[in-house]
Amino acid sequence: MAYKISDECISCGACADACPTGCISEGDGKYVINADECVSCGSCADTCPVGAPAEE
Repeated sequence: MAYKISDECISCGACADACPTGCISEGDGKYVINADECVSCGSCADTCPVGAPAEE
């Protein structure tokens, strides 16, 4: 199951830097994850300082 970034996102970019598949990009006011490319590794959740990424 893919991860999704909540509205808690502070747009720091830590999740995008940690993503091994490069499926996280800057969206409108927060980062977004391309669910089709997400491998559910949890790297984004492990590095996020506010816990915004979570499994859907």
